[in-house]
Amino acid sequence: MESVRQPAVAGTFYPRNPRELAQTIDTLLAGARSDAPAPKAIIAPHAGYIYSGAVAARVYARVRNGRDSIHRVILLGPSHRVPLRGIAACSAPAYLTPLGEVSIDREAVNSIAPLKQVQLNDQAHAFEHSLEVHLPFLQRVLDEFTLVPLVVGEARPEEVHEVLNVLWGGAETLIVVSSDLSHYHDYATAQRLDRATSEAIVELLPDRIRYEDACGRNPVSGLLLTARLRGLHAELIDLRNSGDTAGPKDHVVGYGAYAFDYRRPTVQ
Repeated sequence: MESVRQPAVAGTFYPRNPRELAQTIDTLLAGARSDAPAPKAIIAPHAGYIYSGAVAARVYARVRNGRDSIHRVILLGPSHRVPLRGIAACSAPAYLTPLGEVSIDREAVNSIAPLKQVQLNDQAHAFEHSLEVHLPFLQRVLDEFTLVPLVVGEARPEEVHEVLNVLWGGAETLIVVSSDLSHYHDYATAQRLDRATSEAIVELLPDRIRYEDACGRNPVSGLLLTARLRGLHAELIDLRNSGDTAGPKDHVVGYGAYAFDYRRPTVQ
């Protein structure tokens, strides 16, 4: 049996101590309470918690309202360290965080294995933070759940959509796409660029998002295509940058949180 995927950024992106980590997340969630229904899909950032944790908490507070119904998470994030064509699953039986193990849904992974854009690539997962930083949030807001972790490299929206279509499921399945927004512009420029990217996300228009607008552009674009085809709507939950949270304003990174759900009929 393959070994469990070990934490790569515990102690840097988030606390290594389990008690401190749980307390950090619970404090962030306490400042982001929401009565909104749990979404079908979300986009949330993946920087260190001191920078983007409060933004991520705004949408995870909604996910928490699906605690009793969500039992599987499809988690997609961009590849930062390994050049990759297509979408990488892993052979590990579980991902480990300081809060414990999260089992990987092997049946779900096997269901997408025949797709030509999908590969098993443990190296792409070994040090990738874009997936890992979401797991402690998920462990605090959900009860027992299984995971389908996917690292997305160079992949067209249609290729990501094809994978999501197979894994979509019902209310038991949450789709999480990991992405930060613009990188290293001054504060005012970042605000302008990130507002435009947010408008494209809310309007489900992936063609309006450039590579430099979001580091998770490829999985984001695939989700937007799927959302449009499946009749979902998107909502901007929070939009800030590191200049708002814990950094200087001359070189900032943008963070957005978005929730996707089926359109509900208007009450007459």
